[in-house]
Amino acid sequence: MKKGVAALFCALALFGCSKRNAGESVSGGDVRIGIAKITQHEALDAIENGVLDALVMRGYNVDADLQSANGDVNTAAQIANKFKSDGVAVAVGIATPAAQALANAIKDIPVVFSGVTDPVGARLVSSLDRGEGNVTGLSDAIPTAEHIAMFQRIAGIKTLGYIYTSSEENSVSALALVEDACQKYGITLVSQSINTSVDLRQAAQAIVNRVDGVYLTTDNTVFSALPALVEVFGGAKKPVFSGDVTGAMNGGCTIAWGFNYYKAGLATGNIVADILEGKSPADIPVKFLTDPGETDLLFDLDSADACGITIPDDLLDQANYIFQDGELMQMQ
Repeated sequence: MKKGVAALFCALALFGCSKRNAGESVSGGDVRIGIAKITQHEALDAIENGVLDALVMRGYNVDADLQSANGDVNTAAQIANKFKSDGVAVAVGIATPAAQALANAIKDIPVVFSGVTDPVGARLVSSLDRGEGNVTGLSDAIPTAEHIAMFQRIAGIKTLGYIYTSSEENSVSALALVEDACQKYGITLVSQSINTSVDLRQAAQAIVNRVDGVYLTTDNTVFSALPALVEVFGGAKKPVFSGDVTGAMNGGCTIAWGFNYYKAGLATGNIVADILEGKSPADIPVKFLTDPGETDLLFDLDSADACGITIPDDLLDQANYIFQDGELMQMQ
């Protein structure tokens, strides 16, 4: 394990230097933008803060209208119409349903998406090589096959659970990737769909005794109710692998590996700044976070011990977060 453990968690590394509360609009600036999230949870809040901080770093005094649809697509459509009528300079959609609502409603104002797993499948762009008319942005696609290979190595997974939201196109697209990876590694997949976050506990209970562990991709509905799933699988002493590190910081996910959502927000904010400085969305390719410094790896040793799992030393040496004895430690 790396030496130089910081026993206290540094919020700056996760959520950035912003002191604003999540969803707290910023007024009085010279440039008005709208940011719509499909729901509110740590990862999407981190993207929002990153966007705003990037614009400040680029020298903009921003007047930001921050909105959450609370998981409702009809509310997302109302927010999109509000941004259109308000004449924001740029509209930012965080997560697929929010981005789709903006792109469908707004044709004459730049729309920047973030946290969208499959922007082509979501019909936001027709190619990853360029934007589509007034729309471009950042994808949060994760290396699903690599995740499942690590899960198999660490936990000896033979039967894998996967819970996803059937109405979220990014989650349906991710299901196909999970299926391919399981076939590649000889793992039996047990999938369970949900409609709302209220369904998550029941879905977890329905599969927990049929699987060796559960894998979570970047499903916003699932992560908005993550503690319910963690409680079910923790009680059964079965491991959870999360593709979103931000949601795993409070413990309970044995393994979490994914990109840093605050840094994703910074990258998204830089796209917004480029557009404000005259660049056309159509000329901006879809952004992916590929730098290793933009990803995080977390191991929860409390959960691993409860599940009878030992994390190999070579993987522990790669981790930048360790959760142990009820505390999150940032590795240096």
